[in-house]
Amino acid sequence: MDRVSAFDEPLKKLLGGATAKVMAEHLDLHTVGDLLHHYPRRYEERGRLTALTDLPLEEHVTVVAQVADARVMMFNGGRGKRLEVTLTDGHGRLQLVFFGHGVHKPHKELLPGRRAMFAGKVSVFNRKMQLAHPTYQLLDAELTDEAGATEAVDAFAGKLLPIYPACKQLDSWRIAKAVDAVLPSAQEAVDPLPPALREGRGFTALPEALLKIHRPHTKADVAVARDRLKWDEAFVLQVALARRRYADTQLPAVARGPVPGGLLDAFDATLPFTLTDGQLKVSKEIFDDLATEHPMHRLLQGEVGSGKTMVALRAMLTTVDAGGQAAMLAPTEVLAQQHHRSITEMMGELAEGGMLGGSERGTKVVLLTGSMGMPARRQALLDLVTGEAGIVIGTHALIEDKVRFHELGLVVVDEQHRFGVEQRDALRSKAHSQGEKRSPHLLVMTATPIPRTVAMTVFGDLETSVLDQLPAGRSPIASHVVPAKDKPHFLSRAWERVREEVENGHQAYVVCPRIGDDEDEAAGKKGKKAAAEEADKRPPLAVLEIADQLAKGPLTGLRVEVLHGRMHPDEKDDVMRRFAAGQVDVLVATTVIEVGVNVPNATAMVIMDADRFGVSQLHQLRGRVGRGSAPGLCLLVSEAHEASPARARLSAVASTLDGFELSRIDLEERREGDVLGQAQSGVRSSLRVLSVIDDEEVITAARAEAVEVVAADPELEHLPELRLVLDALLDKDREEYLDKG
Repeated sequence: MDRVSAFDEPLKKLLGGATAKVMAEHLDLHTVGDLLHHYPRRYEERGRLTALTDLPLEEHVTVVAQVADARVMMFNGGRGKRLEVTLTDGHGRLQLVFFGHGVHKPHKELLPGRRAMFAGKVSVFNRKMQLAHPTYQLLDAELTDEAGATEAVDAFAGKLLPIYPACKQLDSWRIAKAVDAVLPSAQEAVDPLPPALREGRGFTALPEALLKIHRPHTKADVAVARDRLKWDEAFVLQVALARRRYADTQLPAVARGPVPGGLLDAFDATLPFTLTDGQLKVSKEIFDDLATEHPMHRLLQGEVGSGKTMVALRAMLTTVDAGGQAAMLAPTEVLAQQHHRSITEMMGELAEGGMLGGSERGTKVVLLTGSMGMPARRQALLDLVTGEAGIVIGTHALIEDKVRFHELGLVVVDEQHRFGVEQRDALRSKAHSQGEKRSPHLLVMTATPIPRTVAMTVFGDLETSVLDQLPAGRSPIASHVVPAKDKPHFLSRAWERVREEVENGHQAYVVCPRIGDDEDEAAGKKGKKAAAEEADKRPPLAVLEIADQLAKGPLTGLRVEVLHGRMHPDEKDDVMRRFAAGQVDVLVATTVIEVGVNVPNATAMVIMDADRFGVSQLHQLRGRVGRGSAPGLCLLVSEAHEASPARARLSAVASTLDGFELSRIDLEERREGDVLGQAQSGVRSSLRVLSVIDDEEVITAARAEAVEVVAADPELEHLPELRLVLDALLDKDREEYLDKG
């Protein structure tokens, strides 16, 4: 067996069909290599017990504990039988429950004083934490079940007991037994680290690291193994990203540097305010990139309301000055229409090129969305192909085959995390110049602040610019948690505050998790933790219901309207236009207003069931108020218990306006597995021990090494092992996902 095929061997050949099927379906493990990279989540010391007081609700757990007592209870007049076993860790307690025919074996084996590993889903019954029908593996010397004894002998021979990420269908100790079967293949591991790097940093050999992570004798073994395996993950990923960056620098592009006396200068001369230092600095970075004959690939991230649209517009005007067209891709029709409206307003007569009353130096700014009527759509397509329109703002409709550009020079992608890399590339592929295909410049924008290490990992193929300075005149936003269940009078006061804002000439938003005529949609909006914390299991509050209650109750007499994703696009646009014009007092909406919506007169926002939203989403929503000279107010309404993690999350949002701090809390809340997004299959499957939250030093060092390696050998011709691991880990489809955020 050669070195690669040992890791590519299907698990069913070594483990049997049933176990391999469960591993494939529930743990996404298919080959020997997959299983060898399925590392223990933690280790329990033989003789020490798991702390039982901090177990996460509604999650599958594995614990090592001692039986305190066990008793059989009869019910249904003696026809039913229930075994209740109480576990202890010396402090906390956990109850196990077995029913019916499942009582006999555990009743015989789970005797007081016995120690075992137990696995199951944590729930609460009668205010006590319990595992119903858990599986278990005895850890005592006198194992009564012979098959159990042979299963345990190898995996648990050492002092440290490995606890693997497991599932209901496959316990940690069965995974440990499967690992024993494939562990000899660790000797065949292909080492991705160049020998000089490995020796220079004093890393242990890869086969030894795999043995130590799965079957350590000491905690020092675990530390040595994790250090080595973290580096592998960080380095392989950064090499993949460095190769993308290198490949991009080899592509041709038309330089679109600033042209004195052009559209940009005319636009800057009309601005009624001074650009911030941050906007000027980031604009210079972008202009320098645009002036090169290789495509710009830049990520612009900035706080809510920091003026990213202004920076993007100046980049688009520069591109038009240099003979190119600019396209801005927005994730929703509401946002595309909002951008089109605000950009044409900012440009004034400069957005009316070729039209009566338009400026000689102006250009046409067109909108292209899927719901446009045919005459308007046909005119927009004509303006693009002839070059009459220098700027187009649109949704996915921009990507359709029939859309042709005269000369596409810049693509701006707003809210990058809403788009796939295929969609971005489809738009970029529309660029043609002088009959020869050239790549347009690319500016990716996100209002979700991203910690530096995540930016290096998720957006590692992009150079990064950060706008962290708010424009002058922006007002601070005061945020408060409203505990609706504990203190209903606080909620009454919230509606009084909304009424006061309207009486002072301002407007307000009320945000709800769902629309209201489809209960199923609640499932997608609600996090697992929030679900576990709900005692009464009521559905999330809905726009249609709340709007009706407010109009008939606390906000009677005010002009209350709704906005949600299932309205016809023309209806949505009409509501937003009237809200922007001050003809609507209170807009009750879903998260369709989360990004890009800019109504400076809106000063108050009430977020219902705020605990159902993520930290970053709450920060985004809050950014819709305080956009004018009057101070903003955001009220986070929740029925979550005061001591719950959900309330702690809301208090964190209320206590700071620092999006970068909140993004870190958000990542810690969501844990590592979700950081890169489910669609990032290649990246997600490659990050097992590397923490993008905690391992900044490793990621930074690995990136520097990767850049050197790729600069010296872009095709990795002299590093065949690294090339093999890259090909195996990031096949063509997966590598393409690397720049999807």
